[in-house]
Amino acid sequence: MRLFRLLKIFLVASRYGLDQMLLELEPSGTLVRLSNWLQFWRHINTPRAERLRQALEDLGPIFVKFGQVMSTRRDLLPPDIADELAKLQDRVPPFDANLALQQIEKAYGRPADQVFAEFNPVPEASASIAQVHFARLPDGKEVAVKILRPGMMPVIAHDLALLDTFAMLLEKLWTDGRRLKPREVVKEFSKYLYDELDLMREAANASQLRRNFADSKTLIIPEIYWDWCTTTVMVMQRMHGTSISQIDELKAQGVDLKQLSAAGVEIFFTQVFRDGLFHADMHPGNVFVTPDGRYIALDFGIVATLTESDKNYLAQNFLAFFHRDYRRVAEIHIESGWVPKGTRVDEFESAIRAVSEPIFDRPLKEISFGRVLLRLFQTSRRFNVEIQPQLVMLQKTFLNIEGIGRQLDPELDLWQTAKPYLERWMSEQVGWRGVKRSLENEMPYWANTLPQLPRLAHQALIRTVPDHGPMLEKLLAEVQKQNRLLMLLAIVLATAAGALIAHVK
Repeated sequence: MRLFRLLKIFLVASRYGLDQMLLELEPSGTLVRLSNWLQFWRHINTPRAERLRQALEDLGPIFVKFGQVMSTRRDLLPPDIADELAKLQDRVPPFDANLALQQIEKAYGRPADQVFAEFNPVPEASASIAQVHFARLPDGKEVAVKILRPGMMPVIAHDLALLDTFAMLLEKLWTDGRRLKPREVVKEFSKYLYDELDLMREAANASQLRRNFADSKTLIIPEIYWDWCTTTVMVMQRMHGTSISQIDELKAQGVDLKQLSAAGVEIFFTQVFRDGLFHADMHPGNVFVTPDGRYIALDFGIVATLTESDKNYLAQNFLAFFHRDYRRVAEIHIESGWVPKGTRVDEFESAIRAVSEPIFDRPLKEISFGRVLLRLFQTSRRFNVEIQPQLVMLQKTFLNIEGIGRQLDPELDLWQTAKPYLERWMSEQVGWRGVKRSLENEMPYWANTLPQLPRLAHQALIRTVPDHGPMLEKLLAEVQKQNRLLMLLAIVLATAAGALIAHVK
């Protein structure tokens, strides 16, 4: 089966002349002429960007997602290709309306006209995994109905199996294979992709993000209507806004693009460092803006999480980086085990400085993070830096955010915008607020454990000293004597913790 899928990839690439896009980089043109002679039956007349988009659509959801990510990298792609790939964000060809109605009937056990007061069979948006129709619930609420594309599981399973095969070959044949952990990266990507095939998971992601930003003045998350959600159909509040890619329309509405871009940076860092849960598919097709300048997030199929350890190391790295403390960045990488223990700190510090210094004090329009990442890759290769698969989605999201920010406000200073937020977050982790939160979390444990200490000590002594002789009796008497002291200590600690919490508030 993998062989057939590989054959299809080659056939699609040949049909749309993707080989030309690579071979034309050879200045003499000899390779292009040779390829066309060998494939004399094909006639390629359409523009290269359109051919690339069509090829990705034919190859399926994984390739479409690759195109979506690349469409945000206008600093790396020619304008014609970036514009065409942008159509993959929400204009993937829809599946037939009859199939959509069949999916609804299969999910609910009755036809759409018996489930909804109104249902528009014409899709409003179509993506690689699902498409969206507008409808109205029996109580009159306007909703968006997301319907999973039928027959997706076998296609995705085959593509992921093929990717795993490529990754395995990379590990065995490429000198950097083991360090870059391509199979682990594919496994991480697979997890998120399979999650997208369960719309109940997506609904739960949306619900959690909505709670996290319940009081936000910058981000709106649609409400989920659980009574109408299944694994293949999800129903949520219909949102009204303008796509963030329609810059001219946003300007006409009076939206402050500079403020909007800065708010986007803060939303990203809030999700990552405050919540450890972030929307990992923030391409322009999934982001709308209200007339009063608030973000609307859509499509919650890929939501990633970070552990406390990941958050702590990332925050320390970011802050050291913002302060240009490259030695600390090098030390953090070594302490975390991302770099071999024997690495010389001064050499690693010097390499990081060489990559980082050129991008400071510059607006976003003058910085290409794609090129920075390439230089970082070269540096990591030299120092055997291990790729962290759990951070792949974070890196992808960061590139998406940068792509959006570049379109909204090319003058945005990403460093100065993010730095105050990270400093505040670190203060909350290790300052008085961090102490307060730790005390609040630990007080129930103290209250439960301290009164039990005499009994626990008694039991430990019995296990330690099997002979209940005079020495044991003396020790037990001493434990009873200390009982009041321990209770007094518990009261003092609880009182001091309460006073500290009240003072911090």
